[in-house]
Amino acid sequence: MNQAVKTAMVEAGQTAESLAAQVGVDPKTAARWVSHGRIPQTRHRSDVARLLGKDVAELWPDVLKRREPAWFRLWADIEREAVALRAFQLAWVPGLLQIPEYARATLAGEALTAEEVDQLATARIKRQAILRRDHPPLLVAVIDESVLRRSMRGRPELMREQCEHLVACTDLPTVQIHVVPQDTGMYPGLGGPFTIAEMEDGTRYAHVDGQVKAQILDQRSEIATLERRWARIVGEALPRAQSLDLIRKAATSWT
Repeated sequence: MNQAVKTAMVEAGQTAESLAAQVGVDPKTAARWVSHGRIPQTRHRSDVARLLGKDVAELWPDVLKRREPAWFRLWADIEREAVALRAFQLAWVPGLLQIPEYARATLAGEALTAEEVDQLATARIKRQAILRRDHPPLLVAVIDESVLRRSMRGRPELMREQCEHLVACTDLPTVQIHVVPQDTGMYPGLGGPFTIAEMEDGTRYAHVDGQVKAQILDQRSEIATLERRWARIVGEALPRAQSLDLIRKAATSWT
């Protein structure tokens, strides 16, 4: 529970319903700002603070300590509020399913200091808390088999641990992982990775990776295009049980 928000609401004479009406969100979403300690999305945060007569830093001090890149923060907020996430990755394990050393390895070779790598990897791992909170989002992840076969700079033990972690993640009731086998040939996923987030009110956003930074899409036509592509990608992927068998075999191959 966010006691600071609860106290501020009492002092300002606000309820979850009144805040929701003024900010333009569902009352259940506003209630979570208190009961689950959730942070409002960027576009709502300053309005909520203003209505409660507080500074953002007073209500959500961790916002000012965030380590992810500024351009990524809007997506992190969306991800935190989503009720369902559909993620496709062609090159590496989705960030929500990475182990810390794998996360650091994906940042190797970038023009970053050791401290920056540590900060970015830590922020990525911290995002995974949404999978183990009360009322976690449904996460359906589809990865290309090449993700499981790609060496991490001659560190087979790292890939083995990462594959084992993927299997362990499927013990969570809201996590599903599917694999597109290498012998699939050409398929729509080769166009690149993306994630589709569905919010409680049915609104959808998409995160599309790029070489410099990602795009966040909210146009219905663009989301519809990605959803059609997602359906075709899932159609090429193995069922859950077979996908897990393949991941386990990949883990044993990294010796």
